[in-house]
Amino acid sequence: MRLSDVTTLRLGGPAREVVEATTADELVEVVREADAAGTPVLLVAGGSNLVVADDGFDGRVVLVRTSGVVADQDMCSGATVTVAAGESWDGLVARAVEQEWIGIEALAGIPGSVGATPIQNVGAYGQEVAQSIIRVRTWDRREGAIRTLTADQCRFGYRTSRFKAEPGRHVVLDVAFQLRLGSLGAPVAYAELARTLGIEVGGRAPAAEVREAVLALRRGKGMVLDPADHDTWSAGSFFTNPVLATDAAEHLPTDAPRFSQPDGSVKTSAAWLISHAGFERGHGTAAASLSTKHALALTNRGSATTADLLALAREVRTGVADQFGIELEPEPNLVGCAL
Repeated sequence: MRLSDVTTLRLGGPAREVVEATTADELVEVVREADAAGTPVLLVAGGSNLVVADDGFDGRVVLVRTSGVVADQDMCSGATVTVAAGESWDGLVARAVEQEWIGIEALAGIPGSVGATPIQNVGAYGQEVAQSIIRVRTWDRREGAIRTLTADQCRFGYRTSRFKAEPGRHVVLDVAFQLRLGSLGAPVAYAELARTLGIEVGGRAPAAEVREAVLALRRGKGMVLDPADHDTWSAGSFFTNPVLATDAAEHLPTDAPRFSQPDGSVKTSAAWLISHAGFERGHGTAAASLSTKHALALTNRGSATTADLLALAREVRTGVADQFGIELEPEPNLVGCAL
């Protein structure tokens, strides 16, 4: 099997070995077995956050195909929903809206699996999973034991967590969310989404309407998977939004976006930096280019190699650094390759 068959970028060379895990016990066993043999392991579920080298992966690729959603709810505490790592994230959001579980409706349309969401602390349109996760059950490869980590122990931050800080150590088995009950979504914190819904920031709208509005916004940016649309042959946002110290933020152009953070730092927009460094939507080659809908997505136009995509990423990162003195950090997991 080629990794291009199981990644949303449709890039990546062959795997030496492929194993499918359909239960948590199988997932633990196939990883433990590989570790005991000294065989490298690559976990793949939705494949939406992976950039895999053209040479492929010389080890065991574990396809995470676990399933199951268990909900325990009451009118006082809401719904505690425990979800297997291999479940579709967007499928969970759709189910939550249908069941009137509130708190993740603005995260609709994000590709990938539930098990991947705590690693990146996935977020969009004013919500992030850290706001709803109460615990994550993992196989700790270093300790050789199953561990359940509370939200505080996950050390969530902007697009990061202890899982990202300790790469390869934790195999996520399932994730538990605490979600409120009701038909109205959580207060909308993102201005673009609020405008789309016709409400003020901080206002509320039916969760089903929030989900549909988010899906429409994401489709307009090429961020909802569509096999016929090469703008969606991507890993989503390729670079994270830079978070700058206050003195560094003072050197930004006066019209650059600024979002104050609780710790006093300032977040700015990677998409703004890219476009104002001269990289317009569609910039690139016939093989790999920026999306024609959103400057932050690097796309495979159908014939790209991973080398093509990384060359484009380096060009963009160098251009932004030369123009603004800010080095963009890649968001996807780079496997067997580097910028």
